[in-house]
Amino acid sequence: MAVALLHPTPFEEEELFNRFSFGSRQQAPFGCVHHAFEHHAAEQPDAVAVEHLGDSITYGELNRQANVLANHLRVLGVRPGVKVCLLVQRSIAMVVGIVAVLKAGGAYAPLDGAIVTQSTLEHVLTDSGAKVVLTMHEYVHRVSDFPTFCLEDIGSLTQNASKPADLSAPSDAVYIIYTSGTTGKPKGVEVMHGNVTNLVCLAPGNIEMRPGRRVSQLLNIAFDMAAWEILGSLSNGCTLCVRGKSSKEWRAVMKTVDIVIATPSMMAPHDPADYPNIKVVATAGEPCPLPLAEKWAQSAHYYNCCGPTEVTIVNTVHLHTPGEFLTIGGPVPNTSVYVLDENKKPVPIGEPGVMWAGGACVSKGYLNLPDKTAERYMLDPFANDGTYMFNTGDLGRWRENGELEHLGRVDDQVKVKGFRVELDGVSAAMQTCTSVKNATALLIEGELWGFVTPSTANVEDVKAATALVQPYYAVPTQYITMDDFTYTSNGKIDKRALKQLALDKLAKVKSEKDDKVKVETEQITTITTKQQGAYIPSPYDGKVLSDIVNVLPKPPPVYQVTMSEKNGALLDVKGALGDSSTSIGGSLEKGGSSSSLESGNCWDGYRDEELPDKTQGHILRNIRHQILSLYRRLFGVVFVTNMAIFIATLVKGGANAHQLGLIVVANLFCAILMRQDYVINAFFTVACMVPSSWPLWIRRIVARVYHIGGLHSGCAFSGLVWLILFTIQATRELLNKQQVSIATVAVTYFILALLVGIVLFAYPKVRSTHHDAFERTHRFLGWSATALVWAQVILLTNDYRPQDQSLGQALVHSPAFWLVVVFTGSIILPWLRLRKVPVRAEVLSNHAVRLYFDYAVTPKPGHFTRISDDPLFEWHGFATISEPGKTGYSLVVSKAGDWTTKMITNPPKELYVRGIPTYGVLRIAPLFRRMVLVATGSGIGPCAPVILAQRIPIRLLWTSPDVRKTFGDKLVDSILAASPDAVIYDTRKHGKPDMVKLTYKLVKEHNAEAVAIISNQKLTQKVVYGMMSRGIPAFGAIWDS
Repeated sequence: MAVALLHPTPFEEEELFNRFSFGSRQQAPFGCVHHAFEHHAAEQPDAVAVEHLGDSITYGELNRQANVLANHLRVLGVRPGVKVCLLVQRSIAMVVGIVAVLKAGGAYAPLDGAIVTQSTLEHVLTDSGAKVVLTMHEYVHRVSDFPTFCLEDIGSLTQNASKPADLSAPSDAVYIIYTSGTTGKPKGVEVMHGNVTNLVCLAPGNIEMRPGRRVSQLLNIAFDMAAWEILGSLSNGCTLCVRGKSSKEWRAVMKTVDIVIATPSMMAPHDPADYPNIKVVATAGEPCPLPLAEKWAQSAHYYNCCGPTEVTIVNTVHLHTPGEFLTIGGPVPNTSVYVLDENKKPVPIGEPGVMWAGGACVSKGYLNLPDKTAERYMLDPFANDGTYMFNTGDLGRWRENGELEHLGRVDDQVKVKGFRVELDGVSAAMQTCTSVKNATALLIEGELWGFVTPSTANVEDVKAATALVQPYYAVPTQYITMDDFTYTSNGKIDKRALKQLALDKLAKVKSEKDDKVKVETEQITTITTKQQGAYIPSPYDGKVLSDIVNVLPKPPPVYQVTMSEKNGALLDVKGALGDSSTSIGGSLEKGGSSSSLESGNCWDGYRDEELPDKTQGHILRNIRHQILSLYRRLFGVVFVTNMAIFIATLVKGGANAHQLGLIVVANLFCAILMRQDYVINAFFTVACMVPSSWPLWIRRIVARVYHIGGLHSGCAFSGLVWLILFTIQATRELLNKQQVSIATVAVTYFILALLVGIVLFAYPKVRSTHHDAFERTHRFLGWSATALVWAQVILLTNDYRPQDQSLGQALVHSPAFWLVVVFTGSIILPWLRLRKVPVRAEVLSNHAVRLYFDYAVTPKPGHFTRISDDPLFEWHGFATISEPGKTGYSLVVSKAGDWTTKMITNPPKELYVRGIPTYGVLRIAPLFRRMVLVATGSGIGPCAPVILAQRIPIRLLWTSPDVRKTFGDKLVDSILAASPDAVIYDTRKHGKPDMVKLTYKLVKEHNAEAVAIISNQKLTQKVVYGMMSRGIPAFGAIWDS
């Protein structure tokens, strides 16, 4: 049974695979179903075996009647290997017929005479090769060409009640269940005695059945779960309580039983409070909503089970505990469950795969379908004992506790917007809405539909609840609410009926739309006819439509969200302009988008186009745009100002330590405040108040407000220089036994060491290669230096205070003290807004995840926020994406290191945020009338909110490998809706582009005033320089700060 030989895995994985996959080994007490029944008939002959509408039969009498009929069936040739068709309705006679067939050695093929179609009946009779049909008087006319016996006529038989010779073995067939024929004719599944007794005669498959307990018989007998009810009850000495036809009779039976077996849909309408008698509920056949399990588990033992007909009713059973995760449990005794990949190799624990079942549950196969059997039944390589395993077609994964999580059916996987969606998962998500009793999802004509009960359920609430669990593409876009679903004869939701309901609704909408178009067309034709008088030549006569469009004056662009069908307007281009009109403006697929992602390559030939010459001379433009960037100029201004103060101080005869200390604190004050969120936002707000009507030369200057980091660096560096001078002066005064104390000097040396460390790690080259070390030194050394500056200011103030002045008075009158108070408050303020907030993750690919934050903060375009899962040690800044008119925001995290990889592979449910959202470079976008945004890869994150806001016309250039696969349809579609002419360049397909040439081409086509780029340092500098040196204002993040 070892797996190591087949598929080498780490020792732990192998151990868990072997522990989880195989059920316990137990010996079933009986090999055949009728042996178990006969045991209880001998032990308790007077106990009631079956009840139906006031009638009942004891185990002894049932055994006698079954013997009589079994002996008759033997005469008719029934023995092991022979099939008997059971065309009946629920009754005591039905149960007699079942037991009789088993005693005779045959296998029964059950059909409900009130439901089965004639074509299915004829197929079953032919396919099974039934020797005889056991039926009832009302159905005998349907099988007049076959040997039949009416079960009501048992009394007319020769009363030979002796037990027939037992010819049966555990490997003989007990029943044949014909599965749904949705993909062709129904397939007969041949289940053996040993399969059934292994389930119903051992825990947990016997679901607590024992003598004295009452078991309901609610299900269609053609459904294999009915065998669980009937054979399980008889094999455990219970009383089988058969329901009548009406809902009243159904509820009456439920009020008298201890154990109910049903589908979740059957249990959904019932309130446990109405059935205090029910001790055990077992459901299977379809996914169970968690609220249903929670509701029933409060008052009864609730078993959530799973398994197709081919593995004998169910092969996994889970006793649910309220408040815990709902699983399908593990394999029942003597069986196994393997979660395998497409190569039939075990997937790692916790990973999804297809569930295969092995062991004593696996049936004989499909009757008369050897090829189909070979396709689904395979030799079990993990058991390696000649037995078979079966591909259940169910998706699942092992949880850490060894229980299986059901993930839907393989054939319930559908493609929505290119994504694989589990319909069962969508149904379960809709059911999390508190107003929903039951829900299911279907893909109909390419659109995801949600069907919900009751009719009073609020669709918007359902949408919201579903969106909390499922990604956007797995949230239904169409909904139908109803009082209750219709059900199949097997007690499952009738999805065919629901689909027809949706199709009828679509047909009605289309009919109404066609009628409206017809009326409007008739009105237009009438008006045209009435106005036709003398013919007036048109200047456009003889021209084709495309020529007409080309000569018409082009209206000014209008920037607004294009109405879609959901918003109540649908533009049918072909209907309005004729089939040939699709040539106008390129492709109109994907909501009218003509982006390069959806249509032709607008960049074709761009490499052959010549770029204009760069302005100014080589040396001058390099000095202006590269060496002396505005950031460095601001740094220089601060440093030169400090040098002027230094020179002025020397001219005046120098300064003592107290005076130098004030200059040090003043520089540190400015350095710290220039990194304060509120101060940064204030700078951006003031700069961006400049109207776009002002001259471009003014706007391009104020747009460089994001270079204010130069003030921070200039003040920090100048503060360090002044601190060195202060240290020298303070040391000199100490040695000369002047006012400075040894404590002041000692603290000063500590501060100097800390600030030198901070400056060294902040140097751009060191910072870029040791970013984590930079962050931690900046934070912890900075906090330590702040504490020591407090000590230094107090000590120095004490050193220089007059004899008649207290230290408190001296501090109150000290400018340095108040500067320290303010910058300390500035440091503390963001941490006062530290909070742990819930996060909803949408994994876009193995390269990116989108995190949604719904707490009461809605950033503006251009904002970024800091997030962390370990707030003391690391913070990561990301641009926020807010959707117009909605609260909260999202952000895209793409793989760029250990932390981001962790966010993708193990998405968080909570993260820390601190401070307030802070403006970044793209806050400047509204300063310009038209703009080109350039993004590479995840650089689309900062660009997205600016594009979605649609405040100005924007042309997007986005280069990345396969953006839909990496970042998902939702983000891509929203961007294309807001920027239909976006250029999305697939670098995997087309190679690396010449970004400067391509950007310049878009600038000229879009008549843009400026360019902004979000990319890596090298490409940002290249594009910004390439544009600026040709007179085009360009902006991008800087790495010096």
